[in-house]
Amino acid sequence: MTPTPAHTLRELVSGPGLVVLPGVTNAFDALLAERAGFPALFTTGAGIANVHFGRPDLGLLTMSEIVEANRRIAAAVGIPLLADADTGYGNHLNAFRTVQELEQAGVGGLIIEDQVAPKKCGHFEGKAVIAQREMIEKLVAARRARRDGDLVLVARTDAIAVEGFDAAIARARAYVAAGADVVFVEAPSSVEQLEAIPSLVPAPCLLNIVEGGKTPILAPERLEELGYKVALYANLALRMGAAAVERAFATLHAERSSASLTGELLAWGRRQETVGLSAWQELDRSIAAEAAGLDPLAGPGAGTDAPTGSR
Repeated sequence: MTPTPAHTLRELVSGPGLVVLPGVTNAFDALLAERAGFPALFTTGAGIANVHFGRPDLGLLTMSEIVEANRRIAAAVGIPLLADADTGYGNHLNAFRTVQELEQAGVGGLIIEDQVAPKKCGHFEGKAVIAQREMIEKLVAARRARRDGDLVLVARTDAIAVEGFDAAIARARAYVAAGADVVFVEAPSSVEQLEAIPSLVPAPCLLNIVEGGKTPILAPERLEELGYKVALYANLALRMGAAAVERAFATLHAERSSASLTGELLAWGRRQETVGLSAWQELDRSIAAEAAGLDPLAGPGAGTDAPTGSR
């Protein structure tokens, strides 16, 4: 029996070593990450807002928009997704439905945070958090909502910036007691805080690596030594890709040609290989051939035309 995405993700979180997850916003980037060998992916809410809607990470997207983005990505790859579910899009009843919808979309786990809605990027100023009891209610709802008991529930707290480090740790511990499988203490601002979190939280800990953000960046070996279980590189693909596209467009505008960029492009064949063109072409041919064999009106040579995928 094929393991569920939730089971696979839970095995990763429960196993040895640091799990490095790249953030993706679309199915094509997800396919590239899968081909690179990553065992799972993170679907970044900030990235989806930026890429698909041209909006900042200020809680402007709806639950249905996030669910649909995850559904498309999950359908394209064979590795599990850890979905960014923001605040659960409302109170505990909304969180209950959010978990149901994301699980049906095919994710292996999700992150719910304790910010006041509409939330902000964890590395922005001016954040606010809900009462600890409200977040516990959301986690109880999330635990009850999941149909697959392996679905990984990650509880994020942004309390460091609002209530201080000790309060954030107290919240993290309370969230574990409420049923969180993994804890995400967002935006620690010093090496000392980074070093302390895993030793103070009785659950696997997730860290968000934000290049240029509030949190110091440590080597993965050091993070593993400290006891972190998951490291997110949430917007590496977005920012690398955007820098390349920005430069390409500037070149095209200045030179009115792409000639000087051709050596840097993803090869035509690699592009088609990534999206499985040959498999779809073979399916096209085999369906046409079988249909020709079943058609009593078909003459000799029927079903041998070029596949539609070549158009």
